Amino acid sequence: MKIILLSGGSGKRLWPLSNDVRSKQFIKIFKAPDGEYESMVQRVYRQIRGAVPEAEITIATSRAQASAIYNQIGEAAWICAEPCRRDTFPAISLAAAWLRDKKRTPEDEPVVVCPVDPFAEGDYFDAVAALGKLAESGAADLAYLGIVPSYPSEKYGYIVPEDGGTVSRVRSFREKPDVKTAQRLIEAGALWNGGIFAARLGYFLRLAEEKLGLTDYDDLFDRYASLPRISFDYAAAEQEKNALVRRFSGEWWDLGTWNTLTQAMEEGAVGNAVLNETCENVHVVNELDVPVLCMGLKDVVVSASPEGILVSDKEQSSYILPFVDRMDQKIMFADKSWGSFRVIDVEDGSMTIKVTLRPGRSMNYHSHEHRDEVWTVISGEGRTIVDGMEQPVHPGDVITMQAGCRHTIIADTELKVIEVQLGREISVNDKRKYEPEG
Repeated sequence: MKIILLSGGSGKRLWPLSNDVRSKQFIKIFKAPDGEYESMVQRVYRQIRGAVPEAEITIATSRAQASAIYNQIGEAAWICAEPCRRDTFPAISLAAAWLRDKKRTPEDEPVVVCPVDPFAEGDYFDAVAALGKLAESGAADLAYLGIVPSYPSEKYGYIVPEDGGTVSRVRSFREKPDVKTAQRLIEAGALWNGGIFAARLGYFLRLAEEKLGLTDYDDLFDRYASLPRISFDYAAAEQEKNALVRRFSGEWWDLGTWNTLTQAMEEGAVGNAVLNETCENVHVVNELDVPVLCMGLKDVVVSASPEGILVSDKEQSSYILPFVDRMDQKIMFADKSWGSFRVIDVEDGSMTIKVTLRPGRSMNYHSHEHRDEVWTVISGEGRTIVDGMEQPVHPGDVITMQAGCRHTIIADTELKVIEVQLGREISVNDKRKYEPEG
C-alpha cells in the first residue's frame, strides 16, 4: 500500500509561527514519546510508520516546503514537489504519475490520500490501513473515510451515505454548508469529509489522463503552471457514481486555527514562558530568546516568533487571516534541508542572520551579484570553500566574501554562524548556484 500525504498551504491562520516557507505542519509543539517536541508532519509520519509499517509514504508538497520536510523527516523521505502551487487534484495527479513513472508502482496498487496535519490517535491510522484494503478489494472505484461529526461545522464538506453501516455506498457529496444546513445533514446521517480517500493507482492516473491530459510525469511537471486550480472533490469525487464511505468515530481534529491547535497541546506553555495562578485556559508558544509572563488572563493564546507577536482571545484568533494578509514583511526564519536560519536584524543596506547547520551538511555552492557577506563562526567546527579554496573554520573565525565570489560552508559538527549581508539590493532572488569545484 502507498500513502500520499498532502502537505500544502501557507498556514497564515497560525501566524506568527507559520509563514510561506514554514506552514502549520512544521511547528514543533507536540510531545513525542522521547519527550522532545515534534511537529504535525513528524507526528503523523511516525504514527503511520507505527500503525502501517509496510506502507510506503510519499509527501506531496510545494517546492518551497521540501527543505523543511527533509529537515524534519530526513533525506530518506519520498517527496513529490510541485513546481508551483495548484490545488489537490493537480497535486494528487502529479504524485500518482511520480509513483508510476519514478517508483515503478503497479497500477493495481492501493493508494490512500490524506492530509498531513490532523491530530489523531492510533485508531485513525488503523482506519486508514482498512481504507487501503477496501480500495484494494475493488468493491468500489473510490473509498472515503467519513468522520462522524461532533458539531455542525461550516468548514468541512459532507459525505451523505446511503445507510448507517460501517461501510456504505455514497449517496452524494455536499460542499461546505451553512450551520443550519450542516445540522440537517448531520441529522440525516452525513459525515465530515476530511479529505481522506483511497483508490487503486490506475484510478488516479485515468482521471489525470481524462482531465489533465496526463501522458507521463515529466510532461505533467513541465505543464504544471498551466493546470487548473481544482480540488479533487470537485474534479472527481462529486461525479463518482461508484464510491464507498467507511465511517470513523474516533478522535480526529483539524488543527487549522489557534483555537483548535491549543486544544491539542499537552502543556500550557512551550518555550520560555511563565503563567501565574490566576490564568485560566491560557496557552503560550514562545520561540524567542526572551521570557513571556502572563498574569490574570483567561481564554487567551500568546505566540511569539521572529515574525511577530500574537495576543488574542482564543475564539477571536480564528479571524486572524485578513489582518495577516495586510502585513508586508520578510520571511524571518525557516527550516532548510541543511539546517535553519533566523533573521536577527534588518537595516537599510544590511541584514544579520543566525545560521545553524546540521552535522555533515552544507549550503549550496553559490554567489551573489548585489551583496557582500561576512560570516563569523560562533560555535562548532567546519570548512569553507571560497572560489575553490577550502579551509577549516573554528569559533571566532571571520570569512569575508565579496559580491560575485563563489562560496559555501560545510559543517563537520553542528555549526553556528552569524551572517551579515551588506548591499543596497538584498534579495532572496540574488543567488546563483554552481556545481562544487574539484
